[in-house]
Amino acid sequence: MKKILCLVILSATFFACKDDPKKDKKFDTVSYEKAKETLAEKEKNNPVKFIQVDNRDRKNLIGQTVVIGHLTNNAKLCTYKDVDLKLSFFSKTGVKLDEGIETIYETIAPGKTIKFKTKYFTPKGTDSVFVAVVKATGEAPEGK
Repeated sequence: MKKILCLVILSATFFACKDDPKKDKKFDTVSYEKAKETLAEKEKNNPVKFIQVDNRDRKNLIGQTVVIGHLTNNAKLCTYKDVDLKLSFFSKTGVKLDEGIETIYETIAPGKTIKFKTKYFTPKGTDSVFVAVVKATGEAPEGK
């Protein structure tokens, strides 16, 4: 019985004193760069997921609807330019009256926000405007 108990304690000590395999590993730069490339490609190919739009609208003196908003680039690596926005015009009851595409010809760096302003003669009965990003040209950093 003492031999079995001694053997169990000895083997538990042996397995507990094993070196941590992660401790000896060095930072793997190659896999880090590959993961970063993958993130850059995801951001470049999916601008709709990384560009946030906030807007408000008002009427001006000549009856145009003025849409003022901000585009925010939430990507970590990718810069976007030439952002296409889809503007949908709705009535008070939620019926879509019309829609249009507007392109914002500016560059948005990662983490930055730009302002945009556009004017439309909207259909009669327009109560609200919904703005959504349709597409943009993404530029991933080279060599990073």
